[in-house]
Amino acid sequence: METVITLLVGLLVSVATYLLLSKNVIRVVLGSAILSHAIHLLLITMGGLKKGGVPILGDKVETYVDALPQALILTAIVISFAVTSFFLALMYRTYQSIGTDNLHEMRGTNDE
Repeated sequence: METVITLLVGLLVSVATYLLLSKNVIRVVLGSAILSHAIHLLLITMGGLKKGGVPILGDKVETYVDALPQALILTAIVISFAVTSFFLALMYRTYQSIGTDNLHEMRGTNDE
């Protein structure tokens, strides 16, 4: 199962890289969001997909699951949501003031 998730992470990183290299600002924002989700999947896979019980001392469970990777991923999801919302608000405000969402037109030079 971990091999399949690792291959999915590779696919998501390649899609995110393709979107980040685009001229359109909305594609860049979507690429950064997809890249953050790929990193979340990678971290949770590196933490290990284990079966076990909740780490409570009173229970008679033989194997326990480490809760630290889930806590880190939850924190990273909240931070990436905030960054994506900031990017979307910045993109919307830039589109209102400039009138375009093309990155090359935003530069203001025509030499490339």
